[in-house]
Amino acid sequence: MDLIQIRRELHEIPEIGFQEFKTQSYLKTIIGNMASERIELVEWRTGLAVKVSGSAPRKTIGWRTDIDGLPISEETGLPFASRHEGFMHACGHDIHMAVALGLLELLVEHPLDNDAVILFQPAEEGPGGAQPFLEWLETERPDLLPDELFVLHIAPELPVGTVATKPGLLFANTSELFIDLRGKGGHAAFPHQTRDMAVAAAALLMQLQTIVSRNVDPMDSAVLTIGKLSAGTVQNIIAERARLEGTIRTLTPESMASVKKRVESLCRSIEEGYECRVSIDYGANYRQVDNDEQLAESFLRYAQDRSGIQAVRSKAAMTGEDFGYFTERLPALMFWAGAGSEFGLHHAKLAPDERLLSFMPEFLYDYFKLR
Repeated sequence: MDLIQIRRELHEIPEIGFQEFKTQSYLKTIIGNMASERIELVEWRTGLAVKVSGSAPRKTIGWRTDIDGLPISEETGLPFASRHEGFMHACGHDIHMAVALGLLELLVEHPLDNDAVILFQPAEEGPGGAQPFLEWLETERPDLLPDELFVLHIAPELPVGTVATKPGLLFANTSELFIDLRGKGGHAAFPHQTRDMAVAAAALLMQLQTIVSRNVDPMDSAVLTIGKLSAGTVQNIIAERARLEGTIRTLTPESMASVKKRVESLCRSIEEGYECRVSIDYGANYRQVDNDEQLAESFLRYAQDRSGIQAVRSKAAMTGEDFGYFTERLPALMFWAGAGSEFGLHHAKLAPDERLLSFMPEFLYDYFKLR
């Protein structure tokens, strides 16, 4: 199986969460070509679960890959660039899928003692596919639920051949943040007859920036970023509406609840002070990724002894990943895999080094044999 060609063909058809119809169809075709009585293929929405029977199973070992793209216009100039205008695999999920398919092929051709299951999960980038996928597995198909689960995420800043992880907290709790303000618009010549939402939004933005510095314990950590502010229509009309879009990231669920409580308090004060209406939408919320300590130590020992692999103990990051819903319910492990790109995750010019595909499936398969 030519994983580079598969990756490139997947790269051309990025689709956003729960709209991965072409992607699902492509994956089904590739998996169908691995025809074996040991494979069970099950669809869940736009995702897939693939079980491979072992020869003498004691447990089920799982691998998860995300399959969705991002609403980003690609600027790589690659000959296999996205054919879906305005969308791109800018987070490496095309690489993730190719690795999963390579691992699946090895599991089929060289049976393990244990059962294995590969989860092709939609909507990681939003609105979040992990939680409903997990709930479906638990309630409808518990036979497909692994006893332990593994996943990688490419790390553009690390060289190919490097893997990095740590026991315990790896990624943060995250929440989207959308705040809409509505006042009273009017002509710029008569400001006293209006309630200016451009001014109110600017005031709110500045107040939100005090939450981390003045409401979060200095020994804790949190991030509140407003990445987009929009208001008004033309230069001589006072804005009736405004919108702030951002993200909240914390190291504990308790800190997330505390930050949100303060956001809501500040919004109420803006309503009072600027005589307007303010609504809050927290969008997609992801749990922290907490690596199982035994799995993390086992994986790091294995990687350290593997020729050609550089194993690193990483630090926790404020990155968000809905794999946290799996780590909350199952012994699970996420690790970074070096992809050696000049441009980072979610960048329109991200171009992971495809050499990762030449060894990663076998590296994972050999680890699975030890489980």
